[in-house]
Amino acid sequence: MGMPSPRDLQLPEGPTIRRMGFGAMRITGPGIWGDPADREAARALLRRVVELGVQLIDTADAYGPETSERLIGEALAPYAEGVLIATKGGLVRPADRSWQRDARPEHLRAACEASLRRLQLERIDLYQLHAPDEKVRFADSVGELARLRDAGKIGMVGLSNVDVAQLAEARAIVPIVSVQNRFNYADRQHEPVLEACERAGIAFLPWYPLATGDLARPGGSELTEVARELGATPGQVALAWLLHRSPVICPIPGTSRVVHLELNLAAERLELTDEQMRRLG
Repeated sequence: MGMPSPRDLQLPEGPTIRRMGFGAMRITGPGIWGDPADREAARALLRRVVELGVQLIDTADAYGPETSERLIGEALAPYAEGVLIATKGGLVRPADRSWQRDARPEHLRAACEASLRRLQLERIDLYQLHAPDEKVRFADSVGELARLRDAGKIGMVGLSNVDVAQLAEARAIVPIVSVQNRFNYADRQHEPVLEACERAGIAFLPWYPLATGDLARPGGSELTEVARELGATPGQVALAWLLHRSPVICPIPGTSRVVHLELNLAAERLELTDEQMRRLG
């Protein structure tokens, strides 16, 4: 039999956390825009996340925009001991609902201050640059996060949507504890970034871990075969694969429904054999 994947991860310069987290993008309205149909149901879901022992809750000011952070603050502040709130700045959502990059230092500082207010925090545990901005020197964007850390506005610095060279450049400026890039069973283009994180002991937060549910649907894939062998769902196997793939991976599957939250967390208990991992690749 294979071994269960380690449940926890020691963050560089930070606490030890349960690896399975929660992504709070989908508690907003359709298209990640505006309020959900039922705000109280969204707040109840967030409270259930904490009740179930999840520690890492990941959001961004662009989700809504502002909606996800505001709901988290309303539902969870003051925060239970051990809960780690991670948010991101550097993307803006104009009225056409597009996603635009703005990583100017002055924007990041204002965005961080606004996130602090919405989340009802005096210091954000983990603040991540949402994406590099080609109109701004990358070192200037990261340097502003270093200044916010020095000022006590944020505890730890993370990156999102970066390549290996950008990770190395950022690490020369400020300690980086996490990288959040797109990665899942069917999409492994950021494998080199994951490997760089492994070498440095940096947490890797794969966004799109279930490909918006595509990997959770039964089909003729190896995921479905392994799921049948384990009495699990393909989505649970996709999450278990991530946990087994690397000890620094911290999946942050998101959902707006408690039943899906509980199914996702149950993936932690799946033990994939070495043979199953070979078949899954």
